[in-house]
Amino acid sequence: MGMLELLTGAGLAAAAGLNAYIPLLVVGLSSRFLDWVELPPAWAWLENEWVLVILGVLLVIEVVADKVPIVDSVNDWLQTIIRPAAGGILFGTGTTSETVAVTDPAEFFASNQWVPIVIGIVLALLVHTGKALTRPAANAATAGVAAPVLSTAEDVSSLLLTILALLVPVLAIIALGGVVVGLVALIRRRRRARAGTPA
Repeated sequence: MGMLELLTGAGLAAAAGLNAYIPLLVVGLSSRFLDWVELPPAWAWLENEWVLVILGVLLVIEVVADKVPIVDSVNDWLQTIIRPAAGGILFGTGTTSETVAVTDPAEFFASNQWVPIVIGIVLALLVHTGKALTRPAANAATAGVAAPVLSTAEDVSSLLLTILALLVPVLAIIALGGVVVGLVALIRRRRRARAGTPA
C-alpha cells in the first residue's frame, strides 16, 4: 500500500464522514465511465447500474433531510452506522484492499485485510462525529437557519474531498485539514457562546 493510495483512501473516507453517498456515487460513476479510475475486482459492484441508481436515490433523500432543522439531527443519528461503513468501503477501494466478502475469518485477520477497512471506518466516524455534534448547537443558536447553509457546505466539501482524493490525493489531505479546522472553530464558538464570552 503506497502513500498515494493511503492519501486517496483517507480523503474518500473523510468525505464519507460528511456525506456517505457522494463519494460512493462519484467513485462508482468514475469507475464505470472513466478509464483512469479502476476499482479492484472485489469492489467492482460499486459501478453496477442498480447500485448507482440506489446510491443516487439515497443521496437525494440525504441532501433533502440534512437541510431541515431537527430532521438533520435525526438523520445524523441514523447515519452513525452508514457513514463509517461507507468510509471503510471507500478506504478499501482507495487502497485496493480486496476485502468485500469474508469467507475465512482466520485468513482475513491473519492477512491484515481488515486494517484498511477499520482505518476508513475510524476516519469517517471522526468526521461524522464532529458534524453531528456541531449541527444541533448551530441550529439552536440560529433558530434552524444554519441547517441548510451548513448542510450545503458539507455536501460541497464532501464532493471536493472526493474529487481531490481521486485526482490529487495530497490536496485532499490539505482540504481535510481545512474541514477539521472549521469543525474545531465551530466547537470553540459554541463553547464561548455558552460561557457568554465574545467569539
